[in-house]
Amino acid sequence: MSTQTLALAIGLISQLLFSSRIVLQWVQSERARRVLVPTLFWQISLVSSFMMIVYGILRHDPVILGAQIISYAIYIRNLQLLGEWRKLHGLFRAGAYAFPLAMLAWFAVGNQHFSLRSMLDARIPRGVLVLGAVGQTIFLLRFVYQWLYSERKGESVLPLGFWVVSFVGSVLILLYAFLRVDAVLILGNVFGTVVYARNIVLLRREQQAKAA
Repeated sequence: MSTQTLALAIGLISQLLFSSRIVLQWVQSERARRVLVPTLFWQISLVSSFMMIVYGILRHDPVILGAQIISYAIYIRNLQLLGEWRKLHGLFRAGAYAFPLAMLAWFAVGNQHFSLRSMLDARIPRGVLVLGAVGQTIFLLRFVYQWLYSERKGESVLPLGFWVVSFVGSVLILLYAFLRVDAVLILGNVFGTVVYARNIVLLRREQQAKAA
């Protein structure tokens, strides 16, 4: 199996998992007629993010790699805020810390399939790279915002601002994905954009009902 085929397989599986967490959150929210975020949402996010770190390494894509490293840490923190992190098996928690670090170390050293030098030498048009970086930065800010909001509340919460920033970031990443002809990013963000918009509608209705 070629490196490109392996990267595509890992990326598609990761996006399938990302989509499944959104479907899970969406279905539960529709049933409750308000936005809910189950613990499984964060657990799936963590596994998916690790796979996207590997995908970013194989694709030599600095935008994907940088974004997923930060997201990975935020997913762990949300599980800690929910009190669910300690409930996970010790080996899983140890692996969750060790595997990404080992993968990044291997990437820094380099081999015939991937290396940090190859990523730095990748000729991605500057404008496209800036677009992707801005999109991912905005997309990441949603979790920074959510993290700070949750820390202030003392519990894991996804406020309205999270979904608004998610929608804007997702649209920009979609543009980047089309320019990069990245099927994994396209598939992962098309569905997500629709769900983010729907959650905005649900939260607005919930806020208006409380105000009334």
